Amino acid sequence: MARDLVDHQIIASRDELVGWLEAGCKPDGPFRIGTEHEKIPFYRADCSPAPYEGRPDVGREGVHALLEELSLTSGWERIEDSGALIGLYDPAGGAAISIEPGGQFELSGAPVEDVHQTRAELVAHFAALAPIIDRLGVDFLDLGMSPLWRREDTPVMPKQRYRIMARYMPKVGRLGLDMMFRTSTVQTNIDFASEADMVAKMRLALSLQPLFTALFANSPFTDGKPNGFLSMRSHIWTETDPDRTGMLPFVFEPGMGFDRYVDYALDAPMYFVKRGDHYHDVAGASFRDLLVGRLPQLPAERATISDWANHLSTIFPEVRLKRYMEMRGADVGPREHILAFAALCAGLFYDREASAAAWDLVKGFDAHDRDAMRKAVPREALATKVRGRSLRDIALDILPLARAGLARRNRLDPAGQDETQYLAVLEEIAETGETLAQKRLALYHGRWNESVLPAFRECIF
Repeated sequence: MARDLVDHQIIASRDELVGWLEAGCKPDGPFRIGTEHEKIPFYRADCSPAPYEGRPDVGREGVHALLEELSLTSGWERIEDSGALIGLYDPAGGAAISIEPGGQFELSGAPVEDVHQTRAELVAHFAALAPIIDRLGVDFLDLGMSPLWRREDTPVMPKQRYRIMARYMPKVGRLGLDMMFRTSTVQTNIDFASEADMVAKMRLALSLQPLFTALFANSPFTDGKPNGFLSMRSHIWTETDPDRTGMLPFVFEPGMGFDRYVDYALDAPMYFVKRGDHYHDVAGASFRDLLVGRLPQLPAERATISDWANHLSTIFPEVRLKRYMEMRGADVGPREHILAFAALCAGLFYDREASAAAWDLVKGFDAHDRDAMRKAVPREALATKVRGRSLRDIALDILPLARAGLARRNRLDPAGQDETQYLAVLEEIAETGETLAQKRLALYHGRWNESVLPAFRECIF
């Protein structure tokens, strides 16, 4: 999320929380696609991380300078935190740029009509970055985890909410700080028409999330060597905070709807309450107490609509519900992987025939199956087994459904090509059974001579 909201409207009843989610329904469309991706900046000269203020001792500028120059060239609105520039916002299209805790540079794309527009957005984003990073001597890794630096070597960005989270994370999970400071993801956001459509899409999305993790596995290195996983980023999430992560088994129970998700969100502990420009540390507190003005840290304060929106942004399940739905299971990868994720989701979730056929393939999974896949897939990726089949087998069934769904959408680019073109990279992964992580491990054990330093030349955007 690029910026936290400030809205002083007091929530009068719990029904307003349900209504806020329900307002996301688009019964008449249009359904749009939102694509968010993070990327880790580093200095080309020595493969060291780029801090916020740079390295004045050696005359290097950092993430702050990158944001400052981009603000001048883009004309986007500045987002500041205690006087520090921490992001940019495009009021015309709705896109935003933000920095994650360890300096990961994120583009939260505008909601667009098709993957061709996502491609155009990415092209424009990297074109805007190119002259700036050339001057700064900076590049971006296209890996799902920083491959070399220790956590203590990773920069810390000047955002109040991150300081609050960093204090709280060690209390609730072994790897929460690694999640914050050393991982990078790509996610695709989709719309829903109604509550029933939301439930159907969320059940399908959660059932497929381990497959998405497998197809996009791309974080096999930590601290300069292989870490034993194909998606270490995904494994890290299993050791972060059980109160706000996971596979949401309640989604598959009778009675699932906006009301039930509100119950789940209310039970997730809070991180902060924002008043004006200040973030009050209330980590571990209950939103239910804030609703009735009984939050011990802020006596008599009542929850506002922006408190609710901000709280929802601090819950991290594999599929997250806001006024749209976020697919959160994939490691970031090269540009073609970012586009492939958007295309995969558009083909499966925005075509009724594809959705129905995909659900037929996964509807027999139970909570144990989904949880077992979630635990196995970070290490085994497409070799993960469920009910006697590998995820590679399932991918070979799912990808043709997505291709057919995209073909029926028939959204053409200026060259007359439809969105099926973006699935090619995933089809190759499924056909060979070799993920990007496995390809890069092969390089490590071969041409890279068991060093991750070549990744800083070959695994960049």
